[in-house]
Amino acid sequence: MKKNIYWYLLIPILTACSTATPLPPTATATPAPRLTTLPGTPCGLSPIVVPIPLAVTPGPAELDPSTGLHVTGKAQTIDLETYRLEVTGKVDHPLSLTYDDLRCMPKIEVQTTIVCKGNFEDTAVWAGVPLRYVLELAGVQDGATDVQLTGIDGYAPIVGLDVAMSEKSFLAYELRGQPVPILHGFPVRAAFPGELGAYWVKWLVKMEIK
Repeated sequence: MKKNIYWYLLIPILTACSTATPLPPTATATPAPRLTTLPGTPCGLSPIVVPIPLAVTPGPAELDPSTGLHVTGKAQTIDLETYRLEVTGKVDHPLSLTYDDLRCMPKIEVQTTIVCKGNFEDTAVWAGVPLRYVLELAGVQDGATDVQLTGIDGYAPIVGLDVAMSEKSFLAYELRGQPVPILHGFPVRAAFPGELGAYWVKWLVKMEIK
């Protein structure tokens, strides 16, 4: 049975390659255009302004001029008010998390370089909630070995549970202090510094523990 996420927040919480190093906030690129402000969050965070799609979308491996990052995948638009990140499978407490549920959790900020061999290397500052925190809220069961991450576009790679539980892995909802642009995974994308870029699932909607 799914339970209210705020109850769990009271529980104590003791492609290519990338590297990650903590950095203070930066904002070196012009953010994409924004539209539609949401109400304030239950935990008192400021409201965000939802990104809108670019008028002209760069092709695969082309440069996105609004962020200076390269493009992989076709942009997907998600209604933030109905968005949920489902955490299912071998867990004691299946979760259905809103965007603000994630924003109200502990936050880390990391500079990471995503390398697509033979195509590009992109370095940027991403921020979000440690993936381990979310998995501990769900209560991963004994015998679990993997996590399948699914984007709304149907892309669904599997990573080892050891990778998902690493202190480096997180769910990114900010790029350079702003909401992740639609083209790069809004509202949430997986981030696995030091692992293949193919695991960095954009438009993340489900994590199934196997």
